[in-house]
Amino acid sequence: MRTDVIIIGGSFAGLSAAMYLGRARRTVSILDTHRPRNRFAARSHGFFGHDGDSPAAMLATARSQVAAYPTTRFVNAEAVRAGRETGGFAVTLGTGETLHAAMLVLAFGISDELPDVPGLAERWGSSVLHCPYCHGYEFSGKRLGVLNVTAMSVHQAMLIAEWGPTTLYLDGAAEPDAATLAQLRRHGVTIERAPVKALHGDGVQLSAVELRDGRMLDADALYVGPRTKLNSEIAKQLGCAMEEGPFGEFIRTDVGKLTTVAGVYAAGDITRASHNLTWASADGVTAGLAVHRALVFDD
Repeated sequence: MRTDVIIIGGSFAGLSAAMYLGRARRTVSILDTHRPRNRFAARSHGFFGHDGDSPAAMLATARSQVAAYPTTRFVNAEAVRAGRETGGFAVTLGTGETLHAAMLVLAFGISDELPDVPGLAERWGSSVLHCPYCHGYEFSGKRLGVLNVTAMSVHQAMLIAEWGPTTLYLDGAAEPDAATLAQLRRHGVTIERAPVKALHGDGVQLSAVELRDGRMLDADALYVGPRTKLNSEIAKQLGCAMEEGPFGEFIRTDVGKLTTVAGVYAAGDITRASHNLTWASADGVTAGLAVHRALVFDD
């Protein structure tokens, strides 16, 4: 089957692109695996008009609105390969089916590589968190921690201290230099040097951080800025250039979200070093408009 555009990814970036392309009456296939990055969070914050809403409910509404345009269709399958062909691109699905389109929008998202600490993964998105702007307000003034996982964790600790008393858990790593320690002290951050053994609490709520020396430190929320990875190899298969960010690589794009490969656009977390729903949706709109104009004006 051939359409004007294939969008690989059906979360906030992909759906935003699809909405504008559908309104432009272009035929669009949206490939969706239904595994958005924020599926672990019960509430989303900071998205204008939807502060505190369920991200799953927001996506369900968006899908129904996109599906109302007769030129759009959803394909519940994973794209496993993509390549250029005469007149556009071919995308092979995990089902073995091959789809064809003049242009591609990559919006397959990223995944977080969580540290292997017992009790951490099951609290991810509830009381073990990534972004203070998305979830910090709800823990204002409470006992906060930052787990040292990358070079950015020290920076994160100084930032988290804006929301409440913060402990930086070095987790056995080397102590920061004197200048950095002085900065941490100015922000009121406490340093805990011992390795972390496990997290404890009732259900998904955190109440204590257990250290390997046997101590249990009270905590209400733990922030982790983990490394991330792209959810698909398709950008690399197509030859899209990458850049290295503080948490992982992302796809290089221009102001119109065009990658370094003609006819291939990308949007959302896979194109940014910093992430949130507003940026993802805005990227999708930008990509959708740019793709439509390219279909109209480009040879």
